[in-house]
Amino acid sequence: MRRGILIFYMMILGFSFLLPVSGLAEQDKKVYVVPIQKEVEKGLHAFLQRALEDAEDNQAETIIFDIDTPGGLVDAAGDIGQLLDGVEADTVAFVNNNALSAGAFIALHADEIYMVPNGHIGSAAVIDQAGNAADKKAQSYWLSAMKSAAESSGRDPLYALAMADESVEIPELGIEKGELLTLGAKEAQQVGYSEGTVNNLDQLYKELGVDESSVHVVEETFAEKLARFITNPIVVPILLSLASLGLVVELYSPGFGVAGSIGLASLLLFFYGHLVAGLAGYETIILFVIGIILIAAEFFLPGGIAGGLGVAAVLGSIMMAGGNLMQMGISILIALFIAVIAMIIFVKVFGKKMKLFNKIILKDSTNTESGYVSNANRLELIGKIGETKTPLRPSGTIIIDDERIDAVTEGGYIAVNQKVKVVKVEGSRIVVRDLS
Repeated sequence: MRRGILIFYMMILGFSFLLPVSGLAEQDKKVYVVPIQKEVEKGLHAFLQRALEDAEDNQAETIIFDIDTPGGLVDAAGDIGQLLDGVEADTVAFVNNNALSAGAFIALHADEIYMVPNGHIGSAAVIDQAGNAADKKAQSYWLSAMKSAAESSGRDPLYALAMADESVEIPELGIEKGELLTLGAKEAQQVGYSEGTVNNLDQLYKELGVDESSVHVVEETFAEKLARFITNPIVVPILLSLASLGLVVELYSPGFGVAGSIGLASLLLFFYGHLVAGLAGYETIILFVIGIILIAAEFFLPGGIAGGLGVAAVLGSIMMAGGNLMQMGISILIALFIAVIAMIIFVKVFGKKMKLFNKIILKDSTNTESGYVSNANRLELIGKIGETKTPLRPSGTIIIDDERIDAVTEGGYIAVNQKVKVVKVEGSRIVVRDLS
């Protein structure tokens, strides 16, 4: 009996030790909150990659994406979608206002979706940089991607297709042809595109059973914020235009001043932002430096080959750093157009001349006005009378004061031993006229 009672108490004691451990394990459940704010671009992908690696290294069990974005680049969204597919932890998309276009695509890759009462998700048609509908090839890719994103998280792909294709009709939601689907919080929960509606992150923590003390919010570093700003499709052509304008102004200004410094700083910012964002590697920087060296070498080498290769290397490095060749091509064309306009204004309006090449371009000329002649001008012969030594047909030899002189006629033939008069002297050319 005593042995039985002792075993019973030992079992109770053992359970008393296990209960706090279980509670501690639940309390230590690590949750990461990762913001997805503003536009979706390549810089955001680099930030999310760093944040997810940090969460994985710290064995996070749940990752909450705090989403509020109007959308962005399709290729960036595709890369982010692949990034989210590789996450082993539970993922939750918290639509904290809007998850539109590329934002909707990212949200669909999460295991669960929660929305604020006034939140919206959808309107995911793919458009080009001019704001028009993209070509059929791009649309086909995007529709397939939206469908796969919905299916990967167990959601009906019909609504995802309706978000991206205006030809899809959903009568029960009042969506007819020519309209894109955008779901509010209530509608999203109704069609299974949301697990619930909460007012804020605190309510979401309670809904998920998360202790706030175990939550770690990932913040963007200053370098990442700067990189996201610099790699924005609107900022890139501005930076390249500033760089080209700075170069043009320096070409027409003596020395190296403020304009050149602004141009150089713009280029450095361009490469820095793309390097931090993971779009550019050190090979692009090396190619850019080689291009600058070749352009500088052109000042001392003849032929123009080094300069041409240098310009090609610089443009190639910029194209490689951008990631999206079409976007970078348009940005470079804008910068070159602005540079050409600036050069025309400097020359035609202000009458400026390039100062940069003054020291390497020979401007002195050996003209007659400066006292340079290729032959002695025999001006003293004008008006003198001589005799032809040979026939002039129309050139030949004449004798003046016992001096043999090569001469030409005004155009006609003069026989030998004829009297002639010098009527014109042009350097070594002496023109005579027949006096017979």
